[in-house]
Amino acid sequence: MTANDAVLDVRDLRAGYGSSVVLDGLSLRMGVESVAVLGRNGMGKTTLCDTLVGFLAASGGEVRLAGRRVDGLAPEAVANAGIAYVPQGRRLFPSLTVDEHLAMLARRARGKRWTPDAVYELFPRLAQRRHHGGAALSGGEQQMLAVGRALLLNTPLVVMDEPSEGLAPTIVDVLVDVVHQLVAEGVAVLVVEQNLRAAVRLADRQLVMVSGRIEAEFTGAELVDRPELQHRYLGVGTSPAPAGITAGNKREDGSDHDTA
Repeated sequence: MTANDAVLDVRDLRAGYGSSVVLDGLSLRMGVESVAVLGRNGMGKTTLCDTLVGFLAASGGEVRLAGRRVDGLAPEAVANAGIAYVPQGRRLFPSLTVDEHLAMLARRARGKRWTPDAVYELFPRLAQRRHHGGAALSGGEQQMLAVGRALLLNTPLVVMDEPSEGLAPTIVDVLVDVVHQLVAEGVAVLVVEQNLRAAVRLADRQLVMVSGRIEAEFTGAELVDRPELQHRYLGVGTSPAPAGITAGNKREDGSDHDTA
């Protein structure tokens, strides 16, 4: 893929906190496709998301969206430029209803592909809960709302940070279908994940992050079929997973994740 074909082109990106360097010359390029970034805890995955969407200023390198530089822009300017964000933890307003969350972006979405009505069609369960506050929703419903809110920006790129975290397998199935639908409709999706099974279903390409850089790239089939790669790069497969890395939809104590 050439730079001219790329939806997202990240080159030698550097970022951190004070004197602590987290992203250390990270580069990646993607077109209209789904791409997953995997890695152990502390490798810089969430820092990458925060830098891409403008929450954290880069100290070097560049981020281009369809050829336009967006590094250095404020978060709202990055969103206006064309990057929507589904953050880890959802970050909803507890007292606002589902309707009120979507109404905040309804005017901007008018006449475009994704409107509140289209979001309710995509997630019928949200339509049933439209008058409930964010705090009253289950984890799965909160994630649907976070995704729906991002879709109302109608951007060419959606970044999702740990989208399967805490979700039951049935809700992950819904999320997988949504991601593939977005790609089919011409939207690029960058997924940051620790759940290997979810990542290989969500994305065609798997990028492995080590110490603030993309260290390796695999297909989902390669990672699934080669436990030694899982163990080497992610700490799963042939040995017990370290804290925070899961191969499936179980908590570290072995209990099931949120079932709704």
